[in-house]
Amino acid sequence: MKKRMIFLIPVAVFIGIFILFQTVFFIGFVPSESMEPTLKTNSLIFGMRVFGDLSEGDIIVFEHEDKILVKRIAGTAGQKIEAEGKTYLIPENCYFVMGDNRDNSWDSRFWEDPFIKKSSVIAKL
Repeated sequence: MKKRMIFLIPVAVFIGIFILFQTVFFIGFVPSESMEPTLKTNSLIFGMRVFGDLSEGDIIVFEHEDKILVKRIAGTAGQKIEAEGKTYLIPENCYFVMGDNRDNSWDSRFWEDPFIKKSSVIAKL
């Protein structure tokens, strides 16, 4: 009976860690040079899935067009952003994001729908 109990301890620990990484923590990597020099390409990143309000300057991990991306929030709901000769008014519950490496970043400035919905944010670094 004691042998079965010993086996249950690592299983319980594994399940606990798995649940934490599905609900609280995020581990990933930076897929491109768009956030250099702040975050190097292929760097391992650690974020929090539980976060409060997001604001301009925060680095977020989000889903966009079936890809997981990392960018910095350049504007939040209600703000006007000027980029690439265009003016954007950011709608409620949305963000305008850009990479720190502006010359090598495919971000809100170039997307057909330039806004990231709050519900698409996975984690905050």
